[in-house]
Amino acid sequence: MINGQIFRDAIISGANNIENNKQMINDLNVFPVPDGDTGTNMSLTIMAAKKDLKDLEIEGIGEMADKCASALLKGARGNSGVILSLLFRGFARELIGVTNANSADLARAFAGGVKSAYAAVMKPTEGTMLTVARVSSEQATIYAKKKPDEVSLFERIVEVASQTLDKTPEMLPVLKQANVVDAGGKGVLTIYEGMLSVFKDGKIIPLDTPEMQEEKSKTTKADFGSFNIDDIKFAYCTEFIVMKGKKCNADKLRSYLHTLGDSVVCVEDTDIVKVHLHTNNPGKALEEAVKHGLLTRMKIENMKEQQEQMAEEEAPTKAEKPKSGKLEKPAKAIKPIGVVAVCAGSGIAAVFKDLGADYIVEGGQTMNPSTDDIIMAVNSVPADTVIVFPNNKNIIMAARQAAELYKKKKIYVVPTKTVPQGVTALLCFSPEEDIDANIATMTDSIAGVRTGSITFAARDSVFDDKKIKEGEILGLIEGKIATINKDIEKCTIDIAKKITADGASFLTIFYGEDVEEKKATALATKLTNTLKCEVNVLYGGQPVYYYIISAE
Repeated sequence: MINGQIFRDAIISGANNIENNKQMINDLNVFPVPDGDTGTNMSLTIMAAKKDLKDLEIEGIGEMADKCASALLKGARGNSGVILSLLFRGFARELIGVTNANSADLARAFAGGVKSAYAAVMKPTEGTMLTVARVSSEQATIYAKKKPDEVSLFERIVEVASQTLDKTPEMLPVLKQANVVDAGGKGVLTIYEGMLSVFKDGKIIPLDTPEMQEEKSKTTKADFGSFNIDDIKFAYCTEFIVMKGKKCNADKLRSYLHTLGDSVVCVEDTDIVKVHLHTNNPGKALEEAVKHGLLTRMKIENMKEQQEQMAEEEAPTKAEKPKSGKLEKPAKAIKPIGVVAVCAGSGIAAVFKDLGADYIVEGGQTMNPSTDDIIMAVNSVPADTVIVFPNNKNIIMAARQAAELYKKKKIYVVPTKTVPQGVTALLCFSPEEDIDANIATMTDSIAGVRTGSITFAARDSVFDDKKIKEGEILGLIEGKIATINKDIEKCTIDIAKKITADGASFLTIFYGEDVEEKKATALATKLTNTLKCEVNVLYGGQPVYYYIISAE
């Protein structure tokens, strides 16, 4: 029997598994447009559910599945993310009132999920994630008549999903052209495999380090250069949530959206309507939607631009270097608020990108960007209002000068002095709030973050009456030397103890370009065993600092 706690762990495992493999899935993404973001969108969608479920203690699978479905719908990103949320929404509806699900219950729930997803898509295309979900569900329904146990049934679902995925290139010519299987179907299978790990062995698949993810991504990759951007009929992937008003009519809104483009998914829930479409007129979609209620979580992306980036094989998380020279025409606003973050290291840049930063300016302790660099970055962001995160005390002044000098856009500076402060502040960003409320909330959030960093002495010196020899390891807290050691690991552990002494419950470690992944992982294990808090280790790739540590 599968109860609520087991289902919760299965969702967490599935979320971790697709997060670990999202880049590999991105590299398969050629349908409906070759924009290379299916893995990221599906991962962000189910990671939203993981965040909401991880601390819930609900025994009934019906209630837990309902909580999961609501979180998925609200956090759904992209066409694939919305369809994923629909699969679990239909799943949950079939389990209302169920405490412990048997194999027949699971088969019925998966069938309900498929029915829900197909009903919401006006023109379902076979050879996609819909096909993978449908065929595996149909076979589960047949197999359930033999009354197998729950694990056997789910093993059958995974087996058929894998077999169906392998056949998708024969169903969809664009996949065969690119010599790949369907990215969304691969995402569904990856989530199912993560869930099976819990159902079968009781093990939640852990999150990988970025290096492990990169190694997994070295598989078949679509030839994005073989696609012509002119083949993308509707350029803008547009998403938002309507907080239902008194005059909300989801059917009327859905009908209108179909006149603006394709890939339309308009899903009504108790108090919201989740919308996704591809269109050349995102403004018209928003104008019509606002008649039905307040809008939140708006996201508009240029898919032609995304496809060009994939074709050029540019790393999407690489820190940008603003062009020097004459200021170009400001980017046209397609979103209300944009974000610029300053940081060094591809891993840290990836974190800010995943959190919604539009532009990364390369800079840090030893390479402070100029006011002009920041203006160039702001100018490139497709929004008239832009928030800048300096993430270093020496860059705050340059950012504020940019805000004073540049009048073509409204620039707001959140005075983040460290990367962890910037990450925490950006996590507090709320699209439904106005800019002043956002700035106030993000600025307040900084106070709850303690930052430690580990570096080395470049020369003999005296600092705060401490004699420092060249090559010694320095442990800093909020930029001030707190410990000196000859061993990187011992210094790091000492700093971690100091910044968590006030009762922090969560520790994040970014390891730099000069640190081996296995050493960072081993250090995280030691800290987990030593400190009474959760420890997460991420590749930062930053120069100068061996480790940057955040305690909250």
